[in-house]
Amino acid sequence: MTATSAPARPAPVTSRPGLAAARLLRLELRHNAMLWMMPVAVALFWVTAGRKALGTPPLWNLRAANMQPSAVLAFASPVAGAAAWMGSRERRRRTTDLVTITARPRPARLLATWAATTCWALVAYLVCVAVLYGVTAHQATWGGPLWWPAVVVGATLPALTALGFAAGTLVPGRLTAPVVAIGAFFVLGFSTQLITGSQSYWQISPVVAAPWDIGPGAEIGTFYAYQPDLPIAQVLFLTGLTVAVLGALALPTSAGLRSIRRSAVAVTTAGVLAAGTAVALAGTGRLDAHGMIAIPALHDAASDRPLRYTPVCSHTAIPICLNPAYASYLPATETALAPTLDQITGLPGAPARISQAAASYRQGPRNSVDIGLVGQAISGTPPVFHLVLPAQLPGPAVSTSEQAAQLRATTGPSIVASVTGDGPGASQAQHAVTTALLMAAGVVPSHLSSPGTPTARNGVPPPWAGAGGARHVGLAPGSPAYAAARRFAALPAAVRRSWLTQHLAALRAGRISLGQLP
Repeated sequence: MTATSAPARPAPVTSRPGLAAARLLRLELRHNAMLWMMPVAVALFWVTAGRKALGTPPLWNLRAANMQPSAVLAFASPVAGAAAWMGSRERRRRTTDLVTITARPRPARLLATWAATTCWALVAYLVCVAVLYGVTAHQATWGGPLWWPAVVVGATLPALTALGFAAGTLVPGRLTAPVVAIGAFFVLGFSTQLITGSQSYWQISPVVAAPWDIGPGAEIGTFYAYQPDLPIAQVLFLTGLTVAVLGALALPTSAGLRSIRRSAVAVTTAGVLAAGTAVALAGTGRLDAHGMIAIPALHDAASDRPLRYTPVCSHTAIPICLNPAYASYLPATETALAPTLDQITGLPGAPARISQAAASYRQGPRNSVDIGLVGQAISGTPPVFHLVLPAQLPGPAVSTSEQAAQLRATTGPSIVASVTGDGPGASQAQHAVTTALLMAAGVVPSHLSSPGTPTARNGVPPPWAGAGGARHVGLAPGSPAYAAARRFAALPAAVRRSWLTQHLAALRAGRISLGQLP
């Protein structure tokens, strides 16, 4: 047999295509721009999200909700920019013709590059989340991690890399990456400007972690279970967007076989349908009574039941009991209310316990939200006064000293008013006695302001103001009631307590006049 007549050896056939894909992915991981952008992304996360979240009280719900929008914005620019840079690599290096003749089809090559970029972005993000959640687990006194905000951010990164990669592939150039990086940040940052009320399609934006009208509330997921309705819709939208963009990359004629294009059409259509469904679901959301967005099609009614917990209580004559998540606030709360409680301890009708309660939320016109207390401020037998801590309300986190000051100025007068029956429709004698007890406790200064409402926090009235509970009404200096209050406050504590013990029922009924006060 001659050499020319010898049969040719057949070319080896790769029987393990998955192994070839893994090798390609490994090569892309070693030569990916996102690897060098990881320190930038981690640094931005720490500056914008990590420090901000760790500066809030160690409550799982508050830190997770604050982390989500900050983390999305921190990773947006480096992730989208790196993806755009990788997407334009073939055209920038003029290797398009060279890679076209390779055995791997173009969609497979693009998918491997995108997957490598996404992997490095997720690694950087998971490291950041692990540190933040690890510190919170060490500091928190109750509860467990909320994973849905972290999942939303995790679903945002593949969407950002897909969009950036598509932009780099379709519009290759050296300016594409910086333009995409800047554009991603501003598009996400301004995506909330069109939100009006709780039923807004724009709440599908991943930077929305709570009702945009009020922001993250510290009590969300504390008294009632965390509602994942909006995060589920956001993850569905982001997944659909990612799938649609990646499928669209395989649609051009140069992509290869018709079977690949038909699959790309199907994948793109499924992604568009999923994203559109998620947007429609987000538009049906509403603000529920617990300060979370409820979407009827995704809502689990069983999660509306209150969470069970064992409160932590102070060892005082009138115990102060808080949710265990707020255990760190108990000493400051006890110190702030002690002077006021000393004035009413043992009196008929005085509360037997001060118990922390959940706030109630109701959507008002446009972006306004009414926040109130669930039920009456004082109820039960023996009576229990229901307390809402300033730290529970939406808005910037308050320090321990700020909360103590607000408790003295709002909760203290309300507790005394609940004992004396004070309120907007009470008698002058009731106003005077309430003011006198607050003077004796050192709560009301000698230069009282004009009659008004309780102190508001960030423009939000205290929850008990509209909940049917008693409310202290200030007295103007120089008025007869103010003079009677000063006279009553000047009495020895034993004399005041003896008189109140005998006449408190008549005072609450409005049968005591200013002239009858000692």
